[in-house]
Amino acid sequence: MGTKIREAAFAGSWYPADAAGCERDIRRFLAGQAEEGPTSDGALVGAVVPHAGWVYSGQIACRTIDRLRRGADPEPEGIVVFGMHLPPGAPPVLMAEGAWETPFGALPVAEDLASELRARFPFRLESPARAAPDNTIELQLPFVKYFYPAACILPLGVPPAEESLNLAAEVVAAARRLGMRIQVLGSTDLTHYGPNYGRVDHGRGAAAVEWVRRENDRRFIDALSALDPRRVIAEALARENACCPGAAAAAIEAGRRLGARRAHVVGYTTSYDRHPADSFVGYVGVVF
Repeated sequence: MGTKIREAAFAGSWYPADAAGCERDIRRFLAGQAEEGPTSDGALVGAVVPHAGWVYSGQIACRTIDRLRRGADPEPEGIVVFGMHLPPGAPPVLMAEGAWETPFGALPVAEDLASELRARFPFRLESPARAAPDNTIELQLPFVKYFYPAACILPLGVPPAEESLNLAAEVVAAARRLGMRIQVLGSTDLTHYGPNYGRVDHGRGAAAVEWVRRENDRRFIDALSALDPRRVIAEALARENACCPGAAAAAIEAGRRLGARRAHVVGYTTSYDRHPADSFVGYVGVVF
């Protein structure tokens, strides 16, 4: 029997359904981008990226993952993608086998790495046939397949909790036991503001956007830039300035254990910049 493949749920709506359309968008996203090398502190090991539809946050996610790939030394064999909208008390989620469909071809799961983790953590398991649609991970996968065509993935949903940091540490330890070179991605959007999200405490329009940009989102970005996973979780739980803080925190914890000591903000924007409205969302890309 062949590898079972999880069907893409958002292709054709949140991003193009075919390889030609995805590549056209990727080339457009990268146009005019400065060709930066690794940071002065060495190779890049991880990133935090947004997960809205590509029309809103695709350029930041694409440029961030491309920057991460160009900073790899050596090329990774596996990409660990932390994501999912989970509350603090939820169990972690793991797709432990099979592959995930993308317009560029299927991305196989790092089954040996998944097996190592299953022995140590109480996951809610997903499979290619039994899985809830999840944009936080899926929106990154065409970029991963495009920039890392030979890599496998480990898709993990993690709540904003201390146990997620323990899981992130074990991901790195297990990869080392297996001799697998990895990089990590954490997927989160930032402040969801406006009547669509039940939040109008700082008015509407440009004034509200300015508060989100300069205060609420800035506080979360500062925590990311400090590579402080516990501060990342605390910020989001206190100020609702990220929708998947567990994913961002887990990526940072894993990144630190892979050697990250410095973060760099690749870009920041909001959906308001693309489509001005009373309801909008913030997006950031960070590498480390």
